[in-house]
Amino acid sequence: MQILDRKNCLLCGASSDQDLCESCDIHLPQLPDNHCPVCLWPVSTANICGACLSKPPAYTRTIAALPYSFPVDALIQSLKYQTNLAIAPILANLLIKQLKTLKLLPDIIIPMPLHPIRLRERGFNQAMEISRYVSAQMGITLLPDSCSRIKHTPPQTGLPWKTRQKNIRKAFSCKMDLSGKHVALVDDVMTTGATLNELAKVLRQQGAYEISNWVIARTLPEKDQANSFTLK
Repeated sequence: MQILDRKNCLLCGASSDQDLCESCDIHLPQLPDNHCPVCLWPVSTANICGACLSKPPAYTRTIAALPYSFPVDALIQSLKYQTNLAIAPILANLLIKQLKTLKLLPDIIIPMPLHPIRLRERGFNQAMEISRYVSAQMGITLLPDSCSRIKHTPPQTGLPWKTRQKNIRKAFSCKMDLSGKHVALVDDVMTTGATLNELAKVLRQQGAYEISNWVIARTLPEKDQANSFTLK
């Protein structure tokens, strides 16, 4: 008889054969049913939002595993600020669940790069850790050193939209020829999308014809955050 390895649920501590027990998994917050396919902002119908229509971003679409609310935010913060690297594949698996429905996969994965100063401070790049697992599980080529962050900027958290755009401007460099490539940009959290958009602009200049944002969590307006706790 095969004996399954038992472990404890990361969230509630209950005995489970998975990282998250069935109860915690089905109670995770979900994105609103109707959202903009480009930026995931909640809309009344599943159409492109006014902001993306009036000023289309450099990326083509965004796919997120979950909204950035409890307990997802706590898991991401534990990975980033407590060096809990074991959480990276757990978060990656939540994203992979959403990606399995894709009919056409990208050619390559590029993780959001960190500036060398920030990388030394943190000791690792959380986007790289997530990307490495997604790449291995989905069989998509990972290009970890194709882009670099050449401008050391203050954290985007708490900055207004226009300030975020200015803060991140000309922060990235990419010298790789991406002509005709569909690129997946991987990051942990998408808030305003300013950082992802700035990197996507650089990838467009290098010839990328399609750019998908793959993120673990998307920040939502407060009222939608509350609604996202509705059970499946």
